[in-house]
Formats: sequence, C-alpha cells, structure tokens
Amino acid sequence: MVVVVAAVVEHGGGPVTVREFDGTSDRDRAAVERLEGACEVGPSAGKLCLFTDLLGDPLCRVRHSPAFLMLVAEAGAGGEVVGVVRGCVKTVACGRGQDDLFSKVAYLLGLRVSPAHRRRGIGRALVARMEEWFRQAGAEYAYVATDRDNEPSVRLFTSRCGYAKFRTPSVLVHPVFRHDLAPPRRVAVLRIPTRDAELLYRARFAGVEFFPRDIDAVLSNPLSLGTFLAVPASSKPWRGAEAFLASPPPSWAVGSVWNSKDAFRLEVRGAPRLWRAAARATRAADRALSRWLLLRVPSVPNLFEPFGMHFLYGLGGAGADAPRMATALCRHAHNVARRAGARVVATEVAACDPLRGAVPHWPRLGAEDLWCIKRLAEGYGDGALGDWTKAPPGASIFVDPREF
Repeated sequence: MVVVVAAVVEHGGGPVTVREFDGTSDRDRAAVERLEGACEVGPSAGKLCLFTDLLGDPLCRVRHSPAFLMLVAEAGAGGEVVGVVRGCVKTVACGRGQDDLFSKVAYLLGLRVSPAHRRRGIGRALVARMEEWFRQAGAEYAYVATDRDNEPSVRLFTSRCGYAKFRTPSVLVHPVFRHDLAPPRRVAVLRIPTRDAELLYRARFAGVEFFPRDIDAVLSNPLSLGTFLAVPASSKPWRGAEAFLASPPPSWAVGSVWNSKDAFRLEVRGAPRLWRAAARATRAADRALSRWLLLRVPSVPNLFEPFGMHFLYGLGGAGADAPRMATALCRHAHNVARRAGARVVATEVAACDPLRGAVPHWPRLGAEDLWCIKRLAEGYGDGALGDWTKAPPGASIFVDPREF
C-alpha cells in the first residue's frame, strides 16, 4: 500500500492523507462514487456535462491494464474522500515507423478533486504520489489525456506538474439509430479469429504510437467483441493472417469493437429542454415514417438517461480505397452496437489520420482531446528513440480501449 501524508495549508486547508484505494471497502466505493458525481455535475450546473456511472466499480477504467493503482485523498478527522486519481503502466510502441521501438509508459486518468477543496494543492499531491509509483514500476514516461478546452486541467498539468502538450487526437461519436446502417456497395465485412487479428495488428501497426505490446491481452479480453476486416466483395475467402499479409487485396481496413457498456454508463446532463424535445421529435419521426412509409430517419437516441457505449479501436488500413472500407467497418460497428443495446459508438483518431474523414460522426457529440506527456526517467531506455516528448506526431495513434 502507498501511504503518503501531505500537508495542505493553502486557503486554510488542513492535512490531507493520500493512500491506496481499498476496492474491498464499501465505504471507499461509495465515497468515490459521491465524489465522481459531485465533480461531474456540480461545477457544470446549468451547462452541458457528461456524467459517468461506474456501476459500482471505481477501478473499471484501469483494472484490465497489466499494472494499475488508484489513490484517494482524505481530509479532516472523519477521513472525507476529497480527491482521487487512477494510473496504469504498460509497454507501448513509440512510433517513428519502427516495429521494435517500445517504451514503458504510465497513463494518468480520472483525476478528481471535490469542488469545495480545489486550489489547495490536492490535485498536485495526487499526481506526484502517483508518479512515485510510476517510477517504482519502471515507467520512462507518463501521459495524460484531457479536453483541450479544459483550461484548469491543462494549466495544472503543463504549468504545475511539468507535462508538455504532445498529441491532439479527436474523439468521434456516432449515435446508434433504431435501424441498421447499410454497408457501402461491393464491400464485405469479415470477423477474423483473435489469433489472426493479433498477427495482423503486429505486422501492420507495431510502429504506430502507443500500440500496446500486449495486444493479445486486449484482443482476448471478454470486453473485446471481435475484430472485423473490410475488403472488396470480390476478395478471396479468408485463409488466415499469413495468407492475407502475403497477398492482401488492393484496399482494406481493420478495426475491433470494445464493449464499454458493461464497464460503465454515461449520461448527458444540463441539456436545454429544447434539445431534449428535438431529440424526442427525431425518434418519433423515425418510428412513424419507418412504420408507414418504410423510410429511415436519422434519430438521436435518448442520451439524457444512463446509456451504454461501444468503442471502435485499432482502426487502420491500406490502399487507395481504405477510407470507404473504414466507413463500412464503422457502419458494421454501429449495427453490432444496436443489437447489443448501446446508444453510441465512439472512436479516437489522430488529428492527421488518413481515415479520420471516413469515420461517420456527429461533431456535437464528440470532443477534441489533448494528450500531455512527461519524461520520468533520467536516461533513455532506448537510444534510438531519444526524447519521445520532442518527437513529431505520426499519421496515426493507437488508443487503448482499456483506458478510454
């Protein structure tokens, strides 16, 4: 267990204890849920915000990683939980198109501080203690993702915690309609075996930034619903990854689906009544027109009560027609989500990813991320890499679904 006592005296604050979260304690789980709710809803009163229901498992966003830790900050004689942070450590590719260039990195996520206890150094104390564990675990770098428009969060990490702005991927979100989406013409979507998916990813994506070395563990996780390959309908039957890589079709695309719905639920709060009414109207029109006129109208699912999400990860491809293949994969992922009862499908791609424009999405539902990075090690684990924090961005980025 990591136990650190930090004195917080700014603005009249008293001593704060930073300790490891106890997953077996009903008290700890309830306290973290209350804190998450206060941080998501309280500060955004009157504004649109996204509330996350962790379904009673505060570790759900990190527990599938190779190594993880969650810390809480307690204040006062009663031990009120006023802050929380999660972290995990894994080995990932550093990009630059080199398949054998890996580094041990740490990911920091879910930093929350109670609105009544902010600007007292609690957030910095939690980050600092988590970084101590990162170093003990051998991590050479730490990174964090935040909304690029969240100025307080960006300022905390870049100005006070020593992180540098690094990558700017986009979260693209598509609502799930009441009806299936038809794939583009002359495109076939195949589900490929997990072992073949691993071979394909390692052969074609091991040089992509943040590609996890334990991709086999990701693909075989029960939350991973399968890997799908889009190819021209005239392509040869699937005979395994080796045969495919030896003689691929002119264009293709691949992607995998992660079932976030069974890990946590989301809810949009603070939406104006007009938005809610407009969303209901689209659903009513879709029901009426599909029943009487056999027309299918794009409709907004009910996002104003808890809903589930699927995440499309590992999206990539090759060939001049790869964007059309990627669109077919996205539509297939939509249909998988519809049958599973999820209400949105999300993916995250690099700012300059060649397939970004092929991903169907509603801009109003998405977000623009900012990934910040910090070098933890004194030296460099791989001399060929140098200082990764100063490396230019690649065309693509791999977003690990275990921490989305």
